[in-house]
Amino acid sequence: MAKVTLRKKPITKGRQALYLDYYPPIMHPDTGKPVRREYLKIYVFDRPRTEIDKEHNRETQKLAENLRAMRQIEIQNLRFGFLSDSKRNADFINFFKETAIKRSGSNADNWNMAVQYFISFAGQQLRFADLNEILCEDYRDYLLKAQSIGRAGRSISTNTSVSYFGKFRAALKAAFKAGYISTNLGERIDGIKARETHREYLSLEELQRLAKTECESPVIKKASLFSSLTGLRFSDIEKLTWSEVRGTEDNYYLQFRQEKTEGTENLPLSDQAVSLLGERTSANEKVFIGLKYAHIDAFLPKWLLKAKIEKHVTFHSFRHTYATLQLASGTDIYTVSKMLGHRNLKTTQVYTKIVDSKKKEAANRIKLDLL
Repeated sequence: MAKVTLRKKPITKGRQALYLDYYPPIMHPDTGKPVRREYLKIYVFDRPRTEIDKEHNRETQKLAENLRAMRQIEIQNLRFGFLSDSKRNADFINFFKETAIKRSGSNADNWNMAVQYFISFAGQQLRFADLNEILCEDYRDYLLKAQSIGRAGRSISTNTSVSYFGKFRAALKAAFKAGYISTNLGERIDGIKARETHREYLSLEELQRLAKTECESPVIKKASLFSSLTGLRFSDIEKLTWSEVRGTEDNYYLQFRQEKTEGTENLPLSDQAVSLLGERTSANEKVFIGLKYAHIDAFLPKWLLKAKIEKHVTFHSFRHTYATLQLASGTDIYTVSKMLGHRNLKTTQVYTKIVDSKKKEAANRIKLDLL
């Protein structure tokens, strides 16, 4: 393993350039040739005459020592991206866009908007070399005050800021893993704390009413009810193929990979949920043909209105409905957490507050006139 030593080299005007000496030499990530020196492009004075010169020397020496220690850690972790000018000068904006393109479904829309908000902050181009903690913190502050793109005069919500900044941090972590930046900024910077929000859901009576109401888009109705019976996200329903629907009567299940967590899941299905899917076709064909996230706003509100449901229901509300009704009917929180594919039980615990409030309502329904 190379040892990193801070050294000096005399230059003009009574100054000494600071550089790092690697012994034994390390291999350059671009050229494959051994590298012995890295010039830091900073200098100190040979004979500092004024207090300003002395302060300059102290601060520069401290900076160089920090860089030396950082490089030693990077070399121990076999990371030499700091030597690669081609990677350091590459465009992070393009990398962010390419990372977003790999997503699909509603998650893709969220990633694309995250990219647009970062462009509105940083511009159309930003080198990896210009990424640092200060810029990341400035972007975090910007998001908390940012005006909504396409909605003049309106600010984005805190939880929207949480989502977009989370995507930015994920892109930073991917850039570190790919060797574009030598520090994992995605881990070093703090995220934005989410605000607790009301999770809209349907009662069993409302869900029953919706099931009996005709929808202009049969595939939207089928997917919505399937989500309320399984707890699946839109992204997982949209990409579901017949090869993932397995088993026989009284023993149906899904074997699939969650879009959001990328975890492999085995999810039991009720016979009623399977009956919603219709006639089985070829293994690689999608179950919900023609299902598009963009169509939800066109059909869901009118369907709810027709069923005389005045709640603000989104597609994700059907997942909330599944979780809430399961807990309200007595299913234990651990089982519900597993059914939803949550990695952390705390994520599921938000639904228990809703159930507790319903219990309080039920406790107050029976009243006696004691007088």
